[in-house]
Amino acid sequence: MSTPSELYRNAIDLNRFSNSVAKRIAVTYNDLILDAVDQLRGIDELAAPAKAARLRAILAQLKESLDGWAGTSTLAVVEDLQGLAELQSEFVANELRRALPIDMRRQINSVRISPQFAQSVATVDPTAINVVSLSDDLLAAVAGSPQTFQLTATQGTAITLPNGKVLNKSFRGLAEAQAELFSKTVRNGLLTGESTDQIARRLKGRLQFGDLGPLSVRQLAQAGGELTAVANHQVNALVRTSINQVASATSQQVYKANQDVTKKYRYVATLDSRTSPICRALDGQEFDYGKGPTPPQHFNCRSTTVPVIDYKGLGIEPPPPSQLRRPNTAFGPSRSTRGDSVPDNQTYGEWLDKQNKATKQDVLGKSKVPYFNRLVDKFGPTDAIRKFVSADGSELTLEQLKLRYPNE
Repeated sequence: MSTPSELYRNAIDLNRFSNSVAKRIAVTYNDLILDAVDQLRGIDELAAPAKAARLRAILAQLKESLDGWAGTSTLAVVEDLQGLAELQSEFVANELRRALPIDMRRQINSVRISPQFAQSVATVDPTAINVVSLSDDLLAAVAGSPQTFQLTATQGTAITLPNGKVLNKSFRGLAEAQAELFSKTVRNGLLTGESTDQIARRLKGRLQFGDLGPLSVRQLAQAGGELTAVANHQVNALVRTSINQVASATSQQVYKANQDVTKKYRYVATLDSRTSPICRALDGQEFDYGKGPTPPQHFNCRSTTVPVIDYKGLGIEPPPPSQLRRPNTAFGPSRSTRGDSVPDNQTYGEWLDKQNKATKQDVLGKSKVPYFNRLVDKFGPTDAIRKFVSADGSELTLEQLKLRYPNE
């Protein structure tokens, strides 16, 4: 059982798409903050009553602006998610067709995305709906003639962010929190004798209006102050995670609609040092549809899933190993070894076992590397990395590892 390489590269394209969407949303947010901070200038010279009135007016305007930003951001991301779902559905179905001989490609079923799908992902309270998936009678018909199934708005409501919220509530919560932080920071600064210039620097950091275009969202966060640094990270996380949710859910539905071709899916993590413990452990594991974990497992999750093509069951030869490869990192070729790719069945543990000492320390921490090496010797690299994670997905401490495996 193997998977076409293009399905692995899809995660790279999603990463780039996430960056572009997040940048557009973040730039609008930073514009509003910089404008509010700029309005603080000159209020030091005002008398106390006039100063208080001016601050109230600035705060009221900021609250209104941020509330509008939350609404328009949700609508903009919904539009992007809808387009993504439609493209992802078509892409996955086409890749399944490409995995088969020409005379068998017509049997691949398609999944049509309903116009309300992304809207439901972003706006419907997940506790208020009855989640459904492709019905059993439709799945029973998969082995017959090709069909087009529906990914409906009702199914879309199953998709929520890792904190249990939907997108519009997350954006509105962020807007409310930032307006309150602005008010508190200005009020506390004035009470402690800071000038408005000092307060402005704390709020915006090194950001200037001219910076917003050239900088990435990560760079905006690094240059930002109390009101921009964390918010830019949160915008990036909301957008990236929502895109992963929709892409993952759409792909799963296409896989499910074609279970005569693929009966399992494989969890695929990113092969680099930033991958989370839970995703490192899940990487390479195969699950029946509807019975295993799917990305995102956490905010900023970069993992994906790929279908495991049942070439043997279909009675056809799989592609040669040279065509069954996965990228070495989330960015395609490795930054240190450009052009690299690895076999499609190589797990995170096997990848890590081949890395140098510095990379292993970056992933696990210096004190755990010798322990990882000993576990590799006894259990192999794939099982070794999975033993670093508890049942709830959290990473075990060194002391917990020693208690769990005292003889290692």
